[in-house]
Amino acid sequence: MKISIGSDHAGFEYKEKIKALLQSLGHEVRDFGTHSADPVDYPLYIRPAAQAVASGECERGIVLGGSGNGEAMVANKVRGIRCALCWSYDTARWGREHNDANVLALGQRTIPIELALEIVQIWLNTSFGGGRHIARIKEIEI
Repeated sequence: MKISIGSDHAGFEYKEKIKALLQSLGHEVRDFGTHSADPVDYPLYIRPAAQAVASGECERGIVLGGSGNGEAMVANKVRGIRCALCWSYDTARWGREHNDANVLALGQRTIPIELALEIVQIWLNTSFGGGRHIARIKEIEI
């Protein structure tokens, strides 16, 4: 799978570890930055990562920051993106099963790296449930 990834300085460390995990699993990763822990404005890196998913260049995306909140907000402003901010196994699973999330947001300052890596794998390996959720997904798209 081709996956876009982007972070600000507060998510940089986890971005690098998640990128390594994705590559070890055989995924192609397009890294939109940032490329260091120097302070930056997160929209500059998150929007292009989300746009790559919306355009079909990438199948899924992962965005990171300190909390993941601002990153999810930016990603969700891109038409066609359904970004889920996840902090547990269940939120990752439900984000895919119920919401067909095509972008995952994570907060480096909110969860340990081991949990973040597990969330990524659950989110990647969970399919959209379809069924009753299809109509709800269509209602998101305006």
